[in-house]
Amino acid sequence: MADAVKIAKLLLKKYPNPKSALNFSSPFELLVATILSAQCTDVRVNEVTKTVFKKYKTAQDYAEADVTIFENEIRPTGFYRNKARSVINCCKKLVKDFRGKVPDTIEDLTTLPGIGRKTANVILGSAFNKQAIAVDTHVLRVSKRLGIAHSDNPDRVEEELVRQLPGDILTKFNLALILHGRETCTARRPKCTQCVLYRECEWPEKPSL
Repeated sequence: MADAVKIAKLLLKKYPNPKSALNFSSPFELLVATILSAQCTDVRVNEVTKTVFKKYKTAQDYAEADVTIFENEIRPTGFYRNKARSVINCCKKLVKDFRGKVPDTIEDLTTLPGIGRKTANVILGSAFNKQAIAVDTHVLRVSKRLGIAHSDNPDRVEEELVRQLPGDILTKFNLALILHGRETCTARRPKCTQCVLYRECEWPEKPSL
């Protein structure tokens, strides 16, 4: 098995201060942005939320939103009908059970409509500065190529990574791994010969140097 700790050190040397690509100023804004980001680029989500965040300030605002109007406002993010329902229903639950505040535990977050474990971990890591691994498509692909994860199940990959890495670098490593997946270890035509992890990587399809 590949050395996850050595990989983490190399990756964090390249990305010493990795950040979420989604723009937000509060846990609540990140919650909304993350729901909208499903199967959509962060750049497009940021364009949409620039306007949406000015209009809707609180969970109550979303809970009382006109669904048709809100659908049109988030239409560029794709799957806008489902996303509109998820955001509105999530905010209704926040108002009803959490006084409109975003909870800061995985158990409470995953009770919210539209919030699965991955989204919950994104919020915990980037908004609450807790240690968490959110397994998106980049993390799943890159960790398997590297040889530090071996499952197609995101929850099991999360468990594998948490088990191998120091507990105080989980969020930074997670964000760095996403950046690495976007910039170097891409789904198609990965830039293996330029990769800082080349020697540690166990992917059998990587080209020879």
